[in-house]
Amino acid sequence: MNQETTTQLPFAAKFLPWIGVGLTSLVVLFMIFDGVTKVARVKPVMEECEKMNISPEMAVGIGILLLVCTAIYVMPQTSVLGAVLLTGYLGGGVALQLANRSGTFPTVFPAAFGMLVWAGLVLREPRVLAWMFLRL
Repeated sequence: MNQETTTQLPFAAKFLPWIGVGLTSLVVLFMIFDGVTKVARVKPVMEECEKMNISPEMAVGIGILLLVCTAIYVMPQTSVLGAVLLTGYLGGGVALQLANRSGTFPTVFPAAFGMLVWAGLVLREPRVLAWMFLRL
């Protein structure tokens, strides 16, 4: 290894986790906002839910589920489980958008957020990436 490579590694090792914290913070803030608007039955959100054939009672349950999954994701001890749960939640969003033929953006948006969930986690905790590709 040359001198330039060895000095860049510590900088990247210090900088990348902060990018992960930033990504995670954005994802968590959005998820909390989305969950709270469903639980609070915000009128525009309820109108969109009705277009998707989701009753207001079901929307509240979905909002509570999202808030619980987000809380699990935020805690360092359970962040991997939270990422898996949020991935499932967002996958349901993709399926719902596809079933309602909502178009490209509404379908891709939850999938992209799922990628951000994992990107933030991997950048905060690089061991997760090694664990994901562990071969027995």
